[in-house]
Amino acid sequence: RRAATVVSDPTVLDPSMNLGPFESLLLGALLAAAGGELFVRGTVGIAHRLSIPPALIATTLAAFATSSPELVVAIRSALAGTPQIALGNVLGANLVDIALVLGLSLAIAPSPISRVGLGRDLPAAVALPVLTMAFAAIGGLGRIAALVLLAVFGVWFARTLLDMRDAARAPGDGDPPSNGALPAVAGVLLGIAMLIGAGDALVTGARGLSARHGWDPFVVGATLVALGTTAPELATVIVARLKGEDGVGLGTLLGSLVFNGGLIVPAAALISPIDASVAAITIPAAGAIAAVAFLLIVRASVLGRGHGLVLLAIYALSVVALFALQSG
Repeated sequence: RRAATVVSDPTVLDPSMNLGPFESLLLGALLAAAGGELFVRGTVGIAHRLSIPPALIATTLAAFATSSPELVVAIRSALAGTPQIALGNVLGANLVDIALVLGLSLAIAPSPISRVGLGRDLPAAVALPVLTMAFAAIGGLGRIAALVLLAVFGVWFARTLLDMRDAARAPGDGDPPSNGALPAVAGVLLGIAMLIGAGDALVTGARGLSARHGWDPFVVGATLVALGTTAPELATVIVARLKGEDGVGLGTLLGSLVFNGGLIVPAAALISPIDASVAAITIPAAGAIAAVAFLLIVRASVLGRGHGLVLLAIYALSVVALFALQSG
């Protein structure tokens, strides 16, 4: 229960604006919508400029950028001596990303998928939470565990870079755009700033609501705070879907899972070893693993509404189980 107490610790997440919780949530939603539009447009522009598929740019650049709220939480909590909040936030964020966000996206409309991309990203997305649970069960996440997780991340990242190199060498569909890259880069940077601000505002609003209504802080951390820190991914996926760039949305989600588990958790553990309760992390971790495993066994070339409903059901069951565990 140590992780539960630090969610409300002001040294971990300090609201930067004197806004009420509902005003913070509204501000976060507006920033997420505007930042997502700028970020997707800039990402696609850079990808076309470099003759690289936008999905590969999304899996790396977009995923890292949209995972920045989790990184901020991880570093600040670890430096404060409470790295458990970093682990809990990452596990909750992964569940939201792969089950809720992707499920909502597919419930709106089907999405074509790249088997090449899934074959590269999904195994790492499964291996990292499984290893995290294993290390937690045998004594916590220390520096050795962090180095193992970083090694898995390094292998995945190296393979992704090789895919980007091969894609850049492949013949393109035409000459890259004649306009300069500066507008695209500026859009990406401004979009990142707005998405980070969106995550901060939404987390602040969620924490304000929990304090006002006396909700269990651990449940809030795994649900509302996780929803807040995944707002950049949600905005990116929705905007990408509206613009017909489905590969950007899915690539961002899968890349975020790998960055969260393979880079952000190890960063916190290297600063301050994490003594995590297996019981506390089992539900969000198992929910994310179940969602990823479901995607692994799906053989269709298009993910449809039925797949989205399964993912949403996994998320709903995980949240119900989490509330039941905390109230029991």
